[in-house]
Amino acid sequence: MNCAPNASHSPIFLLLGFSRAGVPHSFLFLLFLFIYLTTILGNVTLVLLISWDSRLHSPMYYLLRGLSMIDLGLSSVTLPQLLVHLASDSPAIPAARCLTQFFFFYAFGVTDTLVIAVMALDRYVAICDPLHYALVMNRQICARLLVLSWAVSIVHTMLHVGLILPLCWAGDAGGNVKLPHFFCDHRPLLRASCSDTHSNELAIFLEGGFLMLDPCSLIILSYARIGVTILRLQSAAGHRRAVSTCGSHLTMVGFLYGTIVWVYFQPASQNSHNQDMVASVMYTAITPLANPFVYSLRNKDVKGALHRLLSQGRVDS
Repeated sequence: MNCAPNASHSPIFLLLGFSRAGVPHSFLFLLFLFIYLTTILGNVTLVLLISWDSRLHSPMYYLLRGLSMIDLGLSSVTLPQLLVHLASDSPAIPAARCLTQFFFFYAFGVTDTLVIAVMALDRYVAICDPLHYALVMNRQICARLLVLSWAVSIVHTMLHVGLILPLCWAGDAGGNVKLPHFFCDHRPLLRASCSDTHSNELAIFLEGGFLMLDPCSLIILSYARIGVTILRLQSAAGHRRAVSTCGSHLTMVGFLYGTIVWVYFQPASQNSHNQDMVASVMYTAITPLANPFVYSLRNKDVKGALHRLLSQGRVDS
């Protein structure tokens, strides 16, 4: 696809998402630095706890460790660059680096949604068919499901990167293209393009929608069966245990899928830039931050492992 004389396939993008926020950049820098460091601390702690404590060497925690590692990647794709831009007041990013960020953001983000769906399947087998849990959800099968999630995510991401590469962007006199966002996301890139983006929009709604439909259906069906099974339990203790093991996961499912649908599956005319920004911050910064705390604070096994680790540290010292 040939570009117009004033357009280019590889302009310099200016990420101006927070330039109109009316909030001092120093405050935003400290806020996002705190969020990023806390995200790293929480997820790294969860990964180390699950790896260290033999009581957490079960399929559920194997998947949770994988989710924490994905969240580390997801937050590291966007937040360090945002911090650099806030500190330097220079929001420029070359097209090659912009598309690289787009690729890794999508790869981590889609894998995140698929692993969340696999975790719903794990809870379904654990609660509805506990006698076959060790056979159906062993470590080898969990590893294959994680690899499959990554493979599907990378193929999906390469499709959308391939559709973006031919697009053209018309810059200002200096050749810069302004994006009202804080990272290189799908919607802002398409809105700023001077090319025909109907095929990109169609791919988002059809291929992307189909990719969302499968894990969503798996989650809904799994929890429908789990709900029926819980209602049939006779003991109150069984009710509480089943609900506690699913509550954390359901919280993050609603949070994650709600923000994704808000950002990517509404018609562009119904989304203001500010609404997109808020939802994107929730998805890229708050969700990776919340995951380790939601799963650990409501989980006796993880809290017990942390207590044992701290106790051992005091004894060793």
